[in-house]
Amino acid sequence: MSLADRLPHADTDPRRHGLVEDAFALATGTLLVALGFHMFKLAGLATGGTAGVAFLIHYATGLPLSAVFFVANLPFYVFAWMALGRTFTLRTFLAVAILSVETALLPRVVTISAVDPVYAAVMGGLQIGVGMLVLFRHKASLGGFGVMALWLQETRGWRAGTVQMALDAVVVAAALWVLDPMRIALSILGVVALNLVLAINHRPGRYSGF
Repeated sequence: MSLADRLPHADTDPRRHGLVEDAFALATGTLLVALGFHMFKLAGLATGGTAGVAFLIHYATGLPLSAVFFVANLPFYVFAWMALGRTFTLRTFLAVAILSVETALLPRVVTISAVDPVYAAVMGGLQIGVGMLVLFRHKASLGGFGVMALWLQETRGWRAGTVQMALDAVVVAAALWVLDPMRIALSILGVVALNLVLAINHRPGRYSGF
């Protein structure tokens, strides 16, 4: 039995989110993350997780960020299905698909002529963190390392933000082969901002909605 199957399913449970609430959360969370990605891309920064891997491949090859991000998450769905259940996996797949489309379309509707790299790192990281927090609280994620972080929080009590930060550090370190030291430093700043949002706001037992 998966972790998701152990949760109560009574329609009268006040903690349970409705369909409209979940749909709104997917739209809100992915839009916030997409805007954060957009700011990172404009400033030439990277981030952690599979998104960070996608950024590095994008910078190194010129392949579309949205397509690379979608493909990079595919291997994690099997683990998510086995560890966190069907509902979580389907919501995560939907969130990644929506975010990939939004990432491709956002430059067409949002034009930013210039952005300070420090501001992009901090604000972009905060936006991505808040977006991920919204998704986490509706039993979804952006796949990749986020799935592992949530599984470790559910099974071991480890804070998802702390786990995510450790995994993100590995990805950002790999950016040394693609970005200059200043961009690396700012990328680390963005990762710290992102994970502080999760570490402070997403502790085991603090939020009971599902």
